[in-house]
Amino acid sequence: MEMQTVQPEVVVERNGAIGRLRLNRPRALNSLNLAMIRAIDAALTEFERNPAIAAVLVTGEGERGLCAGGDIRMIYESGRERPHEGAQFWREEFIVNSRIDAFGKPYIAIMDGIVMGGGVGISSHGSHRIVTEKTRFAMPETGIGYFTDVGATWLLPRAPGEFGTYLGLTGRDVGAAAAIYARLADSFVPSEKLDGLIASLVELPPSATGKDVSAAIRAVAAEAPASALLDHVALIDRCFAFDTVEEILAALEEDGSDFARETLALLKTRSAISLKLTLSLLRAGRRSATLNDCLEREYAGCVAMLSNPDFYEGVRAAVIDKDRNPKWSVGLEEVTPQMLARFKRYEGSPLFAGG
Repeated sequence: MEMQTVQPEVVVERNGAIGRLRLNRPRALNSLNLAMIRAIDAALTEFERNPAIAAVLVTGEGERGLCAGGDIRMIYESGRERPHEGAQFWREEFIVNSRIDAFGKPYIAIMDGIVMGGGVGISSHGSHRIVTEKTRFAMPETGIGYFTDVGATWLLPRAPGEFGTYLGLTGRDVGAAAAIYARLADSFVPSEKLDGLIASLVELPPSATGKDVSAAIRAVAAEAPASALLDHVALIDRCFAFDTVEEILAALEEDGSDFARETLALLKTRSAISLKLTLSLLRAGRRSATLNDCLEREYAGCVAMLSNPDFYEGVRAAVIDKDRNPKWSVGLEEVTPQMLARFKRYEGSPLFAGG
């Protein structure tokens, strides 16, 4: 009988002058666990040091997407009794997010299919971010009693107007055109052309630069299909410009359009604690000077999340029991400043020097 080789959860390989990272947990939608984060980190170190590697390419195995996020089930199962496990996962994940942002060579992410949560962290911080007609992009954390992390509190405030605020609070998934508009992706490439693009990237010489990578992408890029969501940008900018969730809800109610009513109904299904914390962090991110400032702030929130009942209830409803009917611990009017303050304190060592 022929022995079957067990493939690693991150396949690390060199194709020509391209260092490839292939996320390889397709049955779990390539969700990231700690071993995968460490494999990515080690590969980035090797690729950055190797003069024969011109650029890094990140893709997801399977037909459904690049990455659906972090291994939230693991954190749910370990969080109450072994909180250090979740904290360690987030610590190492966020450090890798920072490395990607500062990486010294072109970092190309093919964001085909589902890209959510942790998948955003390993793609949208890259230098060359490619979406397709299959892309479904989201930061859905407010729906599971959590908040936007992986540096999204740096990325989302830099979208035009209040579009990033809308994405962070609603958790709505969007397609290629909206992701590009939000400055979370750069180029649209039809999925049928991805194999050809990868082949052209592999043919690049070790001396290739970011301009060479961009030229290869432009050769197969096209205009993204129109997004109906972008028809509502003016409403989003007007209604989400406030610094409190209550004012945002009131503005949507006053607007009264079908889109405003649908958005209002969606927000009312989200955790009140998550909405208020996310908005606070997005506004702080807008004032921040660096991604690392935001990651430090997010990490403090993550550690506190391990004692937040809404987090466990949200994951239960979405991932464990899948009844999609979470019972949140408090309503919007019951969220106090003291409740939110505990997500902004962390007594441990910082993620980054000077943090």
